[in-house]
Amino acid sequence: MPLTQYHLDDKNEAVKKFYGKVDIEYISALLYFNKKGIVQQLIHNLKYKGQEEIGTLLGNWYVNDLKNLNLKIPFDVIIPVPLHKRKFKERGYNQVATFGKALSEGLKIPYDDSVLFRKIYSKTQSKKNLSGRSENIKNMFDVIISEENHNKHFVIIDDVLTTGATLEACSRALLKIPGAKISIVCMAMAY
Repeated sequence: MPLTQYHLDDKNEAVKKFYGKVDIEYISALLYFNKKGIVQQLIHNLKYKGQEEIGTLLGNWYVNDLKNLNLKIPFDVIIPVPLHKRKFKERGYNQVATFGKALSEGLKIPYDDSVLFRKIYSKTQSKKNLSGRSENIKNMFDVIISEENHNKHFVIIDDVLTTGATLEACSRALLKIPGAKISIVCMAMAY
């Protein structure tokens, strides 16, 4: 498996995608993703063929690396990149949910899919370039602000980090919460 080892490098390639765009405390991805590779097959089976156990497997695998992080600010809540209600109904599940729940259980921190939501339904972003993704996604997400979420360190999880546009938009939405800090953990990163 093409492991990134990003958890060992606080100046990894994923960090560079967000530099100067949005303030991220920590960012990491377990695997490298490339077209026609084994990781693409895994993610495809998870996302489109209902094999949710792949998310659990990857979460349980990565939790061991993430447990040993020496973070200045500990993680408080795991937040999945949300699907629009219509997309959720079409697919029947959020492909990152089992990954997030495995991380939640292993790291002993809550998983919460109710804070961040997708306002706008859209077709898949995977076929769009950076400018197409960025323009399409700027105002796609919003948050439910409650006092109990003030001053929390949110860990946004996703399947594949490509351009970073989706995760940047999710981060900006979560940063509306007073005192919020953001980190990102993905199953894979495209290269």
